[in-house]
Amino acid sequence: MSDPTGSDSARDVWITGIGLISSLGEGLDAHWQALAIDEPRISAGDTERFAPFPVLPMVPIELDKQIPRKADQRQMEPWQRLGTYAAGLALADAGLAGDLERLAHMDMIVAAGGGERDVVVDGQILAGLDGAAEPDAFLNERLANDLRPTLFLAQLSNLLAGNISIVHKVTGSSRTFMGEELAGISAVEIAARRIRAGQGDQFLVGAAYNAERKDMLLSLALGNTLWKGAVNAVWERANAGGGMVTGSIGVFLVLESRAHAEARGKTAYAKLGPVLSGRSRREPGQAAAVAKGQIDAMRPALGDKPIGVLSGANGIASATLEERALLESLVAEGTVGPIRATQSRIGNSLEAAFPAQIALAALALSRKGFYRPADPTGLELEASEVPTQILATSWGFWRGEGMALLEAID
Repeated sequence: MSDPTGSDSARDVWITGIGLISSLGEGLDAHWQALAIDEPRISAGDTERFAPFPVLPMVPIELDKQIPRKADQRQMEPWQRLGTYAAGLALADAGLAGDLERLAHMDMIVAAGGGERDVVVDGQILAGLDGAAEPDAFLNERLANDLRPTLFLAQLSNLLAGNISIVHKVTGSSRTFMGEELAGISAVEIAARRIRAGQGDQFLVGAAYNAERKDMLLSLALGNTLWKGAVNAVWERANAGGGMVTGSIGVFLVLESRAHAEARGKTAYAKLGPVLSGRSRREPGQAAAVAKGQIDAMRPALGDKPIGVLSGANGIASATLEERALLESLVAEGTVGPIRATQSRIGNSLEAAFPAQIALAALALSRKGFYRPADPTGLELEASEVPTQILATSWGFWRGEGMALLEAID
């Protein structure tokens, strides 16, 4: 859990590019407008297509802007298109799009889930099993004949990284992590550690999640993790039985060493400080104990005024109530100032949840502002002053607790 950052400021980790798309819009201006300027409101989301479970769908995007070739678009699944699109936005934002020399040496770490199932074929096979004289033989025959060979290729998790390499020419080393929210935490953590250790100067890090998937919603529903009914704040959900609302997101970050960014004349959104990850079995109190240990490890890096918090609480009762109690104790001692639960507005995006937290924290620091509260329970209050440090947290819907400290650049 320790995160030795060293003392060489040239190896500081800077966030120099952000690509973000979600139900709130495309790009940083759209997210700042929705979260920091407009009257706070919780989106109703899509409550019809996947009833009784609400979903926060992706806004319409013009894929041609970042994925010019139709052939590339066709061979990608929706979540891969979202990720490849967001990666293009991040590279353009960092001033690296088309810079083949730098892109050839850019490393990439992606957090990804599995591919989508062919729901139509699955349904036909399940319907036919009931009336089959020999169910085992029927199943083998249909699986062999009905499923496209290309379906299995499209389901490979590392194909998001492959598509980004093909479309955007990012051809350094590549890693793909799987494992829901913890995969996203690890992706950011490992990239930051490698930059600080001198094992790379620039990384493209991120993830994508398509919430409009019946197969994924079925899996989450079977685990009793989803909220039913109208979308509301995560703190309200936790007090009423709990459940999460999923949201489609594509998010990528360009992380660079300070020296590398300054050498090419690039400023940064924010400095990425310690990034810590952990996990527990989620017995009562265990997740809070992991997070408390992470907070204590970060205290030497904290300034002399309360920090802002972007909470990754997802609305599932046990974990959300534990995180709330921990945050309230940190507010009482003066460590924490204003708190915002971002998943009330953009939903839970599993692998993409933590990179999205980092993106929104960096955005707030760069705009020298903070987001407006959207919580009727009283935990989220107006910010009395603009935080210069923001703690981004993420507690997985099943396992995995992580956080990162971001700091404004003078």
